[in-house]
Amino acid sequence: MESASNNPIKGGEFIIRDTKPSEIFIPEEWNEEQLMIAQMCDDFINQEVVPHLERIDKMEEGFMPSLLDKAGELGMLGMTVPEELGGMGVDFKTSLLATEHLGKGYSFSVAYGAHTGIGTLPLLYYGTEEQKAKYIPKLASGEWKAAYCLTEPGSGSDANSGKTKAKLTEDGKQYLLNGQKMWITNGGFANFMTVFAKIDDDQNLSAFLVEADSEGISLNPEEKKMGIKGSSTRQVFFNNVKVPVENLLSERGNGFKIAINILNIGRIKLAAGVLGGSKAAISDTIKYANEREQFGRSISKYGAIRYKLAEQAIRTFVLESATYRAGQNIDDAIEGLIAGGMPKGQATLKGIEQFAAECAMLKVAGSECLDYVVDEAVQIYGGMGYSAESPVERAYRDARINRIFEGTNEINRMLTVDMILRRAMKGELDLMGPAMKVAGELMSIPEMGEPVEGVLGNEHKSLEGFKKSILMVAGSAVQKLMQTLAKEQEVLMNIADMSIMTYQAESVLLRVEKMIAMKGEEACATQIAIAKTYFYDTADRIEKAAKDALNSFAEGDELRMMLMGLKRFTKTEAFNPKAARQLIAERIITENKYTL
Repeated sequence: MESASNNPIKGGEFIIRDTKPSEIFIPEEWNEEQLMIAQMCDDFINQEVVPHLERIDKMEEGFMPSLLDKAGELGMLGMTVPEELGGMGVDFKTSLLATEHLGKGYSFSVAYGAHTGIGTLPLLYYGTEEQKAKYIPKLASGEWKAAYCLTEPGSGSDANSGKTKAKLTEDGKQYLLNGQKMWITNGGFANFMTVFAKIDDDQNLSAFLVEADSEGISLNPEEKKMGIKGSSTRQVFFNNVKVPVENLLSERGNGFKIAINILNIGRIKLAAGVLGGSKAAISDTIKYANEREQFGRSISKYGAIRYKLAEQAIRTFVLESATYRAGQNIDDAIEGLIAGGMPKGQATLKGIEQFAAECAMLKVAGSECLDYVVDEAVQIYGGMGYSAESPVERAYRDARINRIFEGTNEINRMLTVDMILRRAMKGELDLMGPAMKVAGELMSIPEMGEPVEGVLGNEHKSLEGFKKSILMVAGSAVQKLMQTLAKEQEVLMNIADMSIMTYQAESVLLRVEKMIAMKGEEACATQIAIAKTYFYDTADRIEKAAKDALNSFAEGDELRMMLMGLKRFTKTEAFNPKAARQLIAERIITENKYTL
């Protein structure tokens, strides 16, 4: 496979290209300024949020907006806003770092994410200079709070089917907005809303900048929710709301594209946020396991508990590796586009759009990682985990929304495959060439496998097999199913799962190799154990997903040949996962928190 050293890797290209450890960013490389931002976010959560979680969950009048005010004073609401508009102007991966460290803030992190992400970014990236000058400084400072009004009772995943209407007045000076929006985060206190509606009988949505005190806007009472109870979630009604024509965002009919591009950003930001939540939940769980005694010893000494702690750490470390790898890829793409003469806002959108498949994959991986972590946290706490007195009870309830937010995980799985295949069809990715090569390999006599050199040599060999498995299944599915593939959701989800696992496997392998180059093998023993255990488990999971897909559309000799090839591609060397997990667990138990 081709190396990415000569030109930057493109979105989705990880399936057909090799990447070197030197070509990725790893969290061990944060600079002093970035670490100071992370520390500021940690301090804010520990001092302003965690001591007041009950007040937040009870939705004490004015308390959440006051927290956003304080965050605004520290510059935390304007991380990605350019300095000339009152922000800090940090790069993309640094904004992910801030999101991670604020991600352990329960309902606050939802309010923060909605304000700084979907609330501010449509205007920042699509607004005119006049629109930005009028509103962005107020949003960056926290003087105004933002909400994003897209979802309707009849349009969730199918966002473009919204019924909210906009009609131009006879004098041509205003639009009249009529309709209903639901699940609007920050709806109860927002001063500023980005509202999506169709002008007349347009097929596509348009987007409007709406001031929340406009006449004709009314709100339902706060939704009563399973989790994130402190996050304001309201239905918003628009009854002949007058919006000045100059508050149309971008061009008429461009709203759906705006919504899609902003969701790409939201997806990778969600991965960063749940990463912070995972680390916090693991630390709480380790402390409890060290303190809780049964049968005369702390429960952290028992193998069943150590397995859970190690697996929490493995999944979280792997997610972190993939998230910041993608963050740097996006930064590189943005810089390349700016160097080519593109304005920064447009370059940012294009750079993120190029890695839309990775954003979708990370959203799925992140939300499911956090779900695993908090579920096992409750289990380790036992009865105490079911009590509202414990921190993991809230974490468990709050985590569940993340598999629905920013597009459900099912939608994101299907989008992952759709986006990669579309890029291939446009000629931006050569998937069919490598897929045909793998198909040819199935016909040849397999070479005798030699043990591969290097501490992670076998993992490199496995990675190559994982990629071949994807190419074999996806290539065959495209040929066999052709136009009906889009309707074969089970097959698409199998291919997506293989891609998500492979991307994470490659990311953790590259990170650990880069760490070994920096610190030496001995200092990275825990991380090596993480990479090896993840690969060992992933081989079986990829084989299962591939087998399910192949059995659903292939048959006869062709099926038998592909299943034999699959066995070869997912074969693993002998490995002791118990010893590896014991090593990982021992490290974090000794340090009494997640420190990897």
